[in-house]
Amino acid sequence: MATCRLSLLPLFLLSLLPFSNCHLHRFKFTTSQLLASNANNSFSPTTFFEVTKPIPLPKTQPCSHLLLQHDFAYTYSKPPVTSSYTPPSCLARSPSRIVLEWHATCQGRQFDRIFGVWLGGVELLRSCTAEPRPNGIVWTVQKDVTKYTSLFYQNATFAVYLGNLVDSTYTGVYHVNVTVQFYFDQSSRDRWYGQHHVPAFSSPADLVLPISRTLPLNDGLWFPIQNSTDIQSKMVSIPSNTYRAVVEVYVSFHSDDEFWYTNPPDDYISQNNITGLPGNGAFREVTLRLDGNVVGAVWPFTVIYTGGINPLLWRPITGIGSFNLPSYDIEITPFLGKLLDGKPHKFGFGVTNSLDVWFVDANLHLWLDQKSQNTRGSLIKYDAPEYVPSVVSKFRGLDGKFKIEADRIISSAGWVESSYGKITSYFAQELHFLNLMRFKDNGTQQWVNQTIHALSSTYAKDLHTVVYTEQLEQYFPLNLYTGTADQVGDSYSFVSKVLLGFDQKRIIGEKGGLGFRFGSLTNLQTAQGNMKVKGNLVTSGVGSTQEVYKYEGTDGCYFRNVSSSNYTVLFDKSEDSCTKIGRWGVLNKSVPGRTFALGD
Repeated sequence: MATCRLSLLPLFLLSLLPFSNCHLHRFKFTTSQLLASNANNSFSPTTFFEVTKPIPLPKTQPCSHLLLQHDFAYTYSKPPVTSSYTPPSCLARSPSRIVLEWHATCQGRQFDRIFGVWLGGVELLRSCTAEPRPNGIVWTVQKDVTKYTSLFYQNATFAVYLGNLVDSTYTGVYHVNVTVQFYFDQSSRDRWYGQHHVPAFSSPADLVLPISRTLPLNDGLWFPIQNSTDIQSKMVSIPSNTYRAVVEVYVSFHSDDEFWYTNPPDDYISQNNITGLPGNGAFREVTLRLDGNVVGAVWPFTVIYTGGINPLLWRPITGIGSFNLPSYDIEITPFLGKLLDGKPHKFGFGVTNSLDVWFVDANLHLWLDQKSQNTRGSLIKYDAPEYVPSVVSKFRGLDGKFKIEADRIISSAGWVESSYGKITSYFAQELHFLNLMRFKDNGTQQWVNQTIHALSSTYAKDLHTVVYTEQLEQYFPLNLYTGTADQVGDSYSFVSKVLLGFDQKRIIGEKGGLGFRFGSLTNLQTAQGNMKVKGNLVTSGVGSTQEVYKYEGTDGCYFRNVSSSNYTVLFDKSEDSCTKIGRWGVLNKSVPGRTFALGD
């Protein structure tokens, strides 16, 4: 079942539930109608939101174009909803900014649902729905899709897959409008390309090709990866005048692997004769493969969907990335010498240690030499040794400690010759993973302290100077505590604490284009809650969330500090002045005083 999830339940409770594996992955939390109604006396819809930096827009009125209007009721295992896209007349000019807007309402009771948005098979947005309430909810997602500019000049099929289930109990129908807004500011457009005869690394790609499944389908266009040996792939040919290539990967995890970061090693499960609990440990890696060889990896951010862990935590502030899941770029320019042979090549995806199911697809961004019909190149160096894992465990019965570490380095170098001359490109990834896990009190309490640290570097130079350089450093901390008590039959109390962070620093330098740019982001959520649960129904409880978002860059600054509790925003402060906000260090790899100890 593509959109159903396993709720995060302690070990002892999983061992008591009389479910087979087939039924277990459908077991998840939702709130009772009474709880949802009493949380707020207002009868107006509640606005849900994800905290993010506003998109910088020109001071002009956009050209708005409706892409789709649809009510998603019983849509599970049915074809994506499609419409025909034709470029609007306003695209006689070149847009400086393109914004995709998803606007939705829902009323009743419903679980969270993953959905994807594609144009011509290219994924524009991966997102999760909000969970509704009887008086209704509303939410809007705006995404800058300027990097897909070339797509909007072509006739194409626009597709949305949102697998929803509606019956007498789960009544929520998602009413959706999707529009695209084109903004025009010629001065900004000119700055993308610069005035010199150099390759435009920072401009939107000249061509974006899908690495996804092809319609017709009774599911999304993503590839479903069901286990650690499942490799999904597609044959793709590229134009002969390509001088740069980047693969943008979209990833989401569901069903038995939605909470992969909480999974204990298999030997723990087997020695305790636990049935129905996902295993394979707490490490996951998404690999990009070119003709069978690993050329890049994604160690994904731990997105918590709007019904995850304790659904009361994410109302109305949703988890980081839940409304706009991050995508991940992998530079494959060094391999162009191989790809420019005029033949189709196999682009594939796998997920290390995965359980059913991961949704993965990608977009291939290509920059073309307009002054020549053919470019040529060669791979100079390529190194991708297997990741280095380490698992240390100590347990007796259902109580124990686990430490899982992994490291990976991938690097490549190659040259491409075009009308811009002979340019040598280098790409490298350094990845580190650490997960500390503990179960206590006969498995009724679980702590997870996890960090993912990723550094990627792109470097391109001609015979004389550096043409382009980019460094991206990301740090994803996750601290999680869950505990249960007062178990009577299928009723119990559930306590949860979450610390979730997304820190990022990006530095870009480009000859003749936009010059030097940087952006520094620290985004930290802390949440805590408790609830009474009967079966999969939350009968009472409270959840609160605090979030501090800090961004500083050459494109401006943004600060927001917001807190909520059970549908109510307690305070919300924001600022866009760099002077008042000041500078912040990011990627310090620690959050003093804000983690949850693993116990004695």
